Amino acid sequence: MTGRPEVLFPLFGELTALDGIGPKTAQALEQLDILAPRDLLLTLPHSGIDRRLRDTVQGADLPGVVTVEVEIGQHRAPRSKGGAYRITVTDAQTAFQVVFFHARGDYLARILPTGQRRLLSGRVEYFDGIAQMVHPDHILRPDEADALPQFEPVYPLTAGVTQKLMAKAMADALTRVPTLEDWIDPAQKAKEGWPDWHAALAQAHAPGGASDLSATAPARARLAYDELMAHQLTLGLARINRRRGKGQVSQGNGALRSRVLAALPYRPTGAQHRAMEEIADDMAQPQRMNRLLQGDVGAGKTLVAFMALLVAVESGGQGVMMAPTEILARQHLEGLQPLAAAAGVVLELLTGRDKGAERRAKLEALARGDIQILVGTHAVFQKDVAFHDLRLAVVDEQHRFGVRQRLELGKKGQGADVLVMTATPIPRSLALAQYGDMDVSVLDEKPPGRKPIRTALVSSERMSEVVDHLRRAIAEGRQAYWVCPLVEESENVDLTAAQERFRQLRAVLGEHAVGLVHGQLAPSDKDAAMARFVAGDTAVLVATTVIEVGVNVPNATIMVVERAESFGLAQLHQLRGRVGRGTQESTCLLMYQPPLSETGTKRLTTLRETEDGFRISEVDLEMRGSGDLIGTAQSGLPRFRVADLERQAGLMAVAQSDARRLLAEDPALTSPRGESARVLLWLMRQDEAIRLISVG
Repeated sequence: MTGRPEVLFPLFGELTALDGIGPKTAQALEQLDILAPRDLLLTLPHSGIDRRLRDTVQGADLPGVVTVEVEIGQHRAPRSKGGAYRITVTDAQTAFQVVFFHARGDYLARILPTGQRRLLSGRVEYFDGIAQMVHPDHILRPDEADALPQFEPVYPLTAGVTQKLMAKAMADALTRVPTLEDWIDPAQKAKEGWPDWHAALAQAHAPGGASDLSATAPARARLAYDELMAHQLTLGLARINRRRGKGQVSQGNGALRSRVLAALPYRPTGAQHRAMEEIADDMAQPQRMNRLLQGDVGAGKTLVAFMALLVAVESGGQGVMMAPTEILARQHLEGLQPLAAAAGVVLELLTGRDKGAERRAKLEALARGDIQILVGTHAVFQKDVAFHDLRLAVVDEQHRFGVRQRLELGKKGQGADVLVMTATPIPRSLALAQYGDMDVSVLDEKPPGRKPIRTALVSSERMSEVVDHLRRAIAEGRQAYWVCPLVEESENVDLTAAQERFRQLRAVLGEHAVGLVHGQLAPSDKDAAMARFVAGDTAVLVATTVIEVGVNVPNATIMVVERAESFGLAQLHQLRGRVGRGTQESTCLLMYQPPLSETGTKRLTTLRETEDGFRISEVDLEMRGSGDLIGTAQSGLPRFRVADLERQAGLMAVAQSDARRLLAEDPALTSPRGESARVLLWLMRQDEAIRLISVG
């Protein structure tokens, strides 16, 4: 596996070797991420033009593209400079005009000679009652009719690249396509009726009609599948590689866990039980665990994570729980303390604030193994932090915690199992694309006793009623969040909007009743303002930046979101999850600026109707597309040329099980189908995967 297989060389040559592409065009194509013939071939047409031959323009659906054979009549040059050059032509039933601007008469006389027949194809519209074809797209002699496709593919373009040029280069690139042995499971291929790779490319670039352009057309579905399969093979190889890293067998006797279960005032849900079992089974294996615990706000992830940490302690080791910020770390500590007390284990907190002698004492206790479970921020990564025997790391909110940190963590505990928690419900197709190298446990039931949150839509014209409602709630001793939108791209405008709202609310509710958190505050000031709210010193917290995921204030029962229509669905769902954490009824008021657009209405009514985060994320995906969900750039979602994650979610799931099955039977990819899969990885530029195989 030293380098790219020779059979693929023609696909990775210089673009300038293709028909019609010079250095300048090659540079323009870079704007479309086209660097080699392979990239050009995977740039499929997004639409097409019907170029079927008609007898006449009469009765055609105009304005529109028409293809007719005509006899060329008289040429009329423009009277003034820059005027129109007109040629009268006659088809089988009627006469019409062909019009050119800035044209040279001698050139037109040569390509459209009076008295001869030509095939014209172009857009025809009526102008002053006369049908006109302005600048035909195609002019052919009748004997060249076959050169015009009945249905002409239309490609994405960029400045300096025309359709004609794309078609010409594409035709040349298609002649260089090698025949490759198939990497798709033969049964899968037969069931779907997919063509061979070579044939799929040819068909995708020669659509016979609109149905051939849809994502479900066999040729396109096959090419999309190839991309998804390569991606899932890469994740699968990463998974095997990580498991090859020696893990530790952590098997508990259940003694500590049963104490906690006995002390709980409620019974865990079926989903929680299932997740606890999956995690304990993984920890008992010699390979390293790499599992994602995905659960909606309030689905009880903390209990599941703590039970996993107890498995580590029961088997004589230690566990660590990591949070992205100090406030969240402190909250985890508070949430876990009663559970730790029930189990009788030693729980400690380590953050950047620990200094001097106190910090030294904690580090010594950790190294001796006296601290059994550590809760902390990234301070846990510092050089002088050493564990006695780290078995499990639980990481809260993956998107703040990259692969690099996961490796750092590996250094702290050779072969420590990893459990990642996320409160962002992600539709299955995206979860597979983003976390496909992990095993996933999903908490899809709410623990008993959580009251539903009443969600209402309120026009911003009723602002004074909302403020009155707030005044009454505060008088009863309740707390509220008030979220101001990110209206402009500029922080300053948002800041003035939030400061203005802060001033108005203080005027009505009292000097000390209202706090403010925004993106320009120093982290310590932000923490202090949050801490005052958590402690109940301020009744209303005005915020611009999305309030920390996971902040837990059981006494906060009202969430007001201003200009709710400017937030994404997933974001609104996360915000709403900040209330409804106590025993009292909670309310979420979505304030909007009328009139609401159709999508704005759909978004806000979806929230009013359901609290199911997974359902909400599916609607969000349908409405916005995967690119905007959880900001693609930092979420590590791959960019596909052909595959479309929204519409081809099912294919992604098949690709994953197919890739995992192939790797289970042939982890080194040495069988004939394995060899083909290697070619696929090179074809799809999966350098990461190729490195993993060659290392293995």
